[in-house]
Amino acid sequence: MDKIRLKDKEFELFIPEKDIQASVTRIAEQIRKDIEGTNPLFVGILNGSFMFIADLMRRLNGPYELTFARYSSYSGAGTTGIMNEIMPVRQPVKGRSLILLEDIIDTGFTMHYVMNKLKKEGAEDVKLATMLFKPDALEYDLKPDYVGIEIPNKFIVGYGLDYDEQGRAYNDIYKIVTD
Repeated sequence: MDKIRLKDKEFELFIPEKDIQASVTRIAEQIRKDIEGTNPLFVGILNGSFMFIADLMRRLNGPYELTFARYSSYSGAGTTGIMNEIMPVRQPVKGRSLILLEDIIDTGFTMHYVMNKLKKEGAEDVKLATMLFKPDALEYDLKPDYVGIEIPNKFIVGYGLDYDEQGRAYNDIYKIVTD
């Protein structure tokens, strides 16, 4: 589909599935090389990253430990500026190397919070893998270790990303046309 409509907003095709999958494969290869001989804990940040997590872990195809956490600072198409810890990491992190799996880094608010929290809880090392990165929107001192695709500061949906909880199940990524 070239265009979709979610509630009151129109979106147009931005990143096709084949480009997304090529990026996931590249990230998996980088991570596999970096973690060889180690036992990191992968932490999938829900909800938006569920498709990225599934695709990445299938490509890693190993005995890796995976857990999930959920944090939110969004409502509709924008951030509230308030972190809501819905489901914290439940596995012990003290002394562990962690790789956080995130769908998108824009302002960096959520990942800045989560990374600092996990370091305070004793994580030995915290790395960050993100499918999408908006460097022009970044407001925190944060540099992802693994980036699928850098994108401009546009509102997007699909491949796990939503607009007011709609649009997550599209295989492609769409950018907003109408505000």
